[in-house]
Amino acid sequence: MISIQLPDGSRREFDGPVTVAEVAASIGSGLAKAALAGRVGSGGGARLVDTSHRIDADTALAIITAKDADGLDIIRHSTAHLLAYAVKELFPDAQVTIGPTIEHGFYYDFSYKRPFTPDDLTAIEKKMTELANKDEKVVRTVVPRDEAVAYFRSIGETYKAEIIAGIPADQDVSLYAEGRFTDLCRGPHVPSTGKLKFFKLMKVAGAYWRGDHRNEMLQRVYGTAWASKDDLQNYLTMLEEAEKRDHRKLGRELDLFHIDEHSPGTVFWHPKGWTVWQEVEQYMRRVYRENGYLEVKGPQILDKSLWEKTGHWDKYRENMFTTESEKRDYALKPMNCPGHILIFKQGIKSYRDLPLRYGEFGACHRNEPTGGLHGIMRVRGFTQDDGHIFCTEDMIQVEVAAFTALLKKVYADFGFTDIIYKLSTRPEKRIGTDESWDKAEAALAEGLKAAGCEFEYLPGEGAFYGPKIEYTLKDALGRPWQCGTIQVDPNLPERLDADFVGEDGQRHRPVMLHRAILGSLERFIGILIEEHAGALPTWLAPTQVAVLNITDGQADYARDVAKSLQKQGLRVLCDLRNEKITYKIREHSLQKVPYLLVVGDKERVSGAVAVRARGNQDLGVMGLEAFSQKLAAELVSRGG
Repeated sequence: MISIQLPDGSRREFDGPVTVAEVAASIGSGLAKAALAGRVGSGGGARLVDTSHRIDADTALAIITAKDADGLDIIRHSTAHLLAYAVKELFPDAQVTIGPTIEHGFYYDFSYKRPFTPDDLTAIEKKMTELANKDEKVVRTVVPRDEAVAYFRSIGETYKAEIIAGIPADQDVSLYAEGRFTDLCRGPHVPSTGKLKFFKLMKVAGAYWRGDHRNEMLQRVYGTAWASKDDLQNYLTMLEEAEKRDHRKLGRELDLFHIDEHSPGTVFWHPKGWTVWQEVEQYMRRVYRENGYLEVKGPQILDKSLWEKTGHWDKYRENMFTTESEKRDYALKPMNCPGHILIFKQGIKSYRDLPLRYGEFGACHRNEPTGGLHGIMRVRGFTQDDGHIFCTEDMIQVEVAAFTALLKKVYADFGFTDIIYKLSTRPEKRIGTDESWDKAEAALAEGLKAAGCEFEYLPGEGAFYGPKIEYTLKDALGRPWQCGTIQVDPNLPERLDADFVGEDGQRHRPVMLHRAILGSLERFIGILIEEHAGALPTWLAPTQVAVLNITDGQADYARDVAKSLQKQGLRVLCDLRNEKITYKIREHSLQKVPYLLVVGDKERVSGAVAVRARGNQDLGVMGLEAFSQKLAAELVSRGG
């Protein structure tokens, strides 16, 4: 007798071994039809299996469908195999390599004698649909490694044979067959190709075999797959909207910045873009001042010996830019933390000085691979709104609660209110006692609760020296961006011998809390540009008001209006060009200027302005003082 415990706590009894599919059928025909896989076991010992998997002992079982996150991942992995199947049907000489899932989809790498064209992708997608409609069974078999190597060599799949040859000889491997196509995979997979209905191929790109530039360049075909037609369409619509909002495109169109081949991975800020930068930085500087942070500034280049003490020279050197002078090795700092400890160590610190909060707009450099660079979102040179709090263990909870509340306010001021909170706990390999980890993790959790935040745990995802909280905001398209973080670190103060004098007169190690709200300013500004599709809120807009005259007769009045607003600290452009007013309005509208003030003879005589707000809103004629008051109120509230 086999006893199966279901997620709702109920049990089902079977006379003998039973498959996952049979368990699903015993529950109901609807579940049997929807079943994609099963999760056998419980807790950390649970594993995903095919619906054909036979259960021969008492266990817990959850039936996985397309509604589950695991189910969607299985759909995507199975669709990657369907892609390879279709390619082999259309291009028999192509060789298959690997095809993993990625966020929102999958890819598969192929070796073929010529580049795939857009027409090829269309044909491959059509063939995938044909194969899916056949609803062919997906069958798993387990064979010895050497047998699998021999099989793939016999059919000319040398890449696949090489992958399998890297598996220990005494291990068996699992193969999945659908129709005339067989591939190596751990699985699980959908029970039949008919479960794969909602997919689209997106693009083809180059990728080196095994990621090594010395190897052959393969062709990587990207695709997306979803559980329903609506999900697929929503995703494609989101991509279209994201393309319109691409910060790289808008950066050019709005003359904000550019990336130059003379300094790859760094940003050339134009006057308009630097204005945005300064508004963000000055806002954060006020946040520092008003919340007990002391702003500091550390050097860019630090001696190798410091990085050896911190462990970066051994473990992170390939990501650091290094230089040499007078037979001494140096590195451009990839982070600000060691510099802040060196500042902390100057002079004797007492327990009365704690918590001590340092903040820095610290310029850092990391040698990111060229292929990973992305506009201003992922760069080699960046500036962090970096802060470090030196405190005792007993202070962690209060500091975390205060920081979290502050972060929520900052994000709200920038227009983000949907925030995801995640607490990463101790990894298997770590330093410190269980007692210290218990205390640190509890302090972070209680700090989040005190700030009124619901959060999820990420077991084992903390750093080796301490747990952390990640703060992820969602933008207008629902895309997540992990920006903020706070992390407990007793390790770096220990490595760099930082201490304070306690109430008992003895020296003690401080706990260091690494914290950032925006993270990289470059990346955050890129997020802002995409969030607002370039139409930044008035308080951030590089040009807040454009004053436009209709004829030369209003030129002097237009200048006076502009000067009056500039004296109030507003960023004003005065456009006196001899162009039609419709042309001027259109041009400044495309530049996404929040307010256009049109002045003709009537406005000049009455001392008024005709106000047009962004989005082609005609606010009518109003006195300059009334407009100034309206704009001042908007800036104070950071609306618009």
